Amino acid sequence: MPEKSAITSSELGVLWLTYQEKTMILRILEYLIEKADDEKANEIMTNLYGEIDNYVGKITETLQNEGAVIPVGFTAQDVNKEVPKLYDNGFDIMFVRLLKEISMGLHSLNITMSYREDIVLIFKDLTAITQKYYNLCTQYLLEKGLLVKSPHVSMPKSVEFVKDNSYLGGLSINPFSEKRSLNTVEVAQLHHSIESNVSGLQMIIGFAQCANEAEVKSYFNDGAEIAKSIVKELSETFLQGGIQTPQTSGGNATRSTIAPFSDKLMMYCTSLFCSFSMGSGSLGTAFSLRNDLPAKMTIFMKDIFEYAHKGAKIMIKNGWMEEPPQMEERNQMLN
Repeated sequence: MPEKSAITSSELGVLWLTYQEKTMILRILEYLIEKADDEKANEIMTNLYGEIDNYVGKITETLQNEGAVIPVGFTAQDVNKEVPKLYDNGFDIMFVRLLKEISMGLHSLNITMSYREDIVLIFKDLTAITQKYYNLCTQYLLEKGLLVKSPHVSMPKSVEFVKDNSYLGGLSINPFSEKRSLNTVEVAQLHHSIESNVSGLQMIIGFAQCANEAEVKSYFNDGAEIAKSIVKELSETFLQGGIQTPQTSGGNATRSTIAPFSDKLMMYCTSLFCSFSMGSGSLGTAFSLRNDLPAKMTIFMKDIFEYAHKGAKIMIKNGWMEEPPQMEERNQMLN
């Protein structure tokens, strides 16, 4: 067998990031499995835990073979399975589904930054696992009536082309002109953003209730307000077009104020959701042709970026931000 080439800087970076994300998910699953009161939900999360744990082992082995230090990531110190239930009414699978949605995007991106066949295979396998469990979570939530599908629409009977710039509508053409109805691509982006922020809102409300540090608690409360404003603004856009807004009675934080996770883990999880939200917002901006929509999304992304930056400062202040592997300091070495 030919000798494997040394891993590149980008491969080291994506393996490091994946180790952080997967060890966080394992700790979250340990708690959610312990508190699951639905047999099928427990089965989905338990099987997912086994598959993720296997690949954390493969990443650890790869790094060890390269002589790289193993990251700290998230350990047993970051979870307390004995505390009361923090979330109820199907939120465990809603939370896992959102985590799998984030993972899908990350794994696809990581494949494009990997070259060595064994590392590419890790991310291909993780992509397949993520897609499998994302679908299982989706079908579970639909069966339980906890997931609202996007609005139905009459099927098109002919192909149409944009005839003039009035199709763009909104701000840059004439802010007072009547806006055209939303197209289905725009509805898809808006519906996805509302759905994600509703789940994220419940997650961060739970975090705010149980955070140990006062500054962290305040930070999570600020995040909840941002999520509320996004849901409100985008729901109004739907209502203005006579479109039903997605609503679900499932998934909520309980009254518990005892933290199942460390502040470090909850801050990292929130940071991950911020990154996901900014990426989704960029896609929404790129594929929305009605000028008022990218304007809204740009404001949201600015607010989320500033919020994420504030969170990074809190993590650094408390010694919770693990530093990724660095490139060599060539200037210092030469001097």
